[in-house]
Amino acid sequence: MTDNLLLIDTAAGIRTIRINRPDKLNALNADTLDALDAAFAAADHDPEVRVVVLTGAGPKVFVAGADISEMNTLTPVQGRDFSLRGTRMMRRVETLSKPVIAMVNGFALGGGLELAMCCHLRIAADTAKVGQPEINLGLIPGFGGSQRLLRLCGRAATLELCLTGAPINAERALQLGIVNRVVPVAELESAVMQLAGQLAKAAPLALRGMLDCVNIGGECGIEEGLEYESAQFGLMFATEDMREGTSAFLEKRTPTFAGK
Repeated sequence: MTDNLLLIDTAAGIRTIRINRPDKLNALNADTLDALDAAFAAADHDPEVRVVVLTGAGPKVFVAGADISEMNTLTPVQGRDFSLRGTRMMRRVETLSKPVIAMVNGFALGGGLELAMCCHLRIAADTAKVGQPEINLGLIPGFGGSQRLLRLCGRAATLELCLTGAPINAERALQLGIVNRVVPVAELESAVMQLAGQLAKAAPLALRGMLDCVNIGGECGIEEGLEYESAQFGLMFATEDMREGTSAFLEKRTPTFAGK
């Protein structure tokens, strides 16, 4: 695997993963997909990591898309395998036991938008643009774009973005529910790190329970979802963090959560 595809650092419980292919506009090739899969697996199993921030190297691009030069010569079977490779990695991100924040610092197109959408929260610079332009290549989204867009912003917006292939600006993405917040580009990193810091201080097991409730309950009927939430709620009473949180509230102090 090529070295330095990702730049990774950890501070105060926050792991930052930065895709580092600026000469290729951070395009996702097979090696980069594998590197991301390994990096998120490592973050999931590292007890020192409480939150993950994902972004792209360079000032203007999050991820421009999948690597077209690599896709150009793929056979149908290889194309399917490439799609499954990306889908598996992004599903790992989506089901991670810790919150993942996409810091969308620029263009997030095709595979880039698909990567951002599998993160739990998306904070975009006001200069960012997002879209699913695969139609312009004679393709369709291959890393879950049609499915996650549908769940985030509904049928009409999904069809508009996928059928026209036209990118939209950050404000329009906010209106559609594709991103959570839009901030001035100069304030993007500080805003994301402030949010990440807030989550890093929260109760890790409760965060995991909420992520599970949304991921699992959101894909089943309301009765099953409510039952799953009640079960997760009950499990919290077995944690030291729940005792600490409720005691701190009663004692009017700030809780300190240990993830136990």
